[in-house]
Amino acid sequence: MTNNLQLAVFDLDFTVWEPEMYQIYGPPKRKSNGTKVVVTDRHNTPITIFDGASYALGHINKLREGNMDIQAAVASRTDEPSWAQQCMDWLTIHDGTTLTACFHHVEIDFCDKEKHFQRLHKKTGIAYESMVFFDNEMRNITSVQKLGVKCIYTPDGMTRGAWDEALEMFGLEMD
Repeated sequence: MTNNLQLAVFDLDFTVWEPEMYQIYGPPKRKSNGTKVVVTDRHNTPITIFDGASYALGHINKLREGNMDIQAAVASRTDEPSWAQQCMDWLTIHDGTTLTACFHHVEIDFCDKEKHFQRLHKKTGIAYESMVFFDNEMRNITSVQKLGVKCIYTPDGMTRGAWDEALEMFGLEMD
């Protein structure tokens, strides 16, 4: 039996954005570059959203407007959760929506991803089989797959192809 996609879960570091929090110098800062907001570290290294992550989150937003109830969530392990939250507050996808506004549920702490998913399941009541997870680390994919979550490995960050693969897994049409 094919379950409906109800929850798309994204790792943050090197899945939604780059560089990873441990690779940046100091907490993020925001500055305006004309009409565009740029998020950087203290050495002015830009923190940017992968195009595929922007595409997937924008598509989820559009599907929700069309009354398809798909939620987005974060499952991220970092030792700098406040920096990650600040990036989510400031970074925007292609349609201008902040990452914070894109995600319905956020699990950020330094624990195993399996625990993140147990908490997401408890909060949402969504079956593991109705979830998809994107991550650039195979150990996280392996950990979460045991729960019955459909997982997509994104070693080079989130891509449109990874999102299309998720839609295909659930028998959904692509744009």
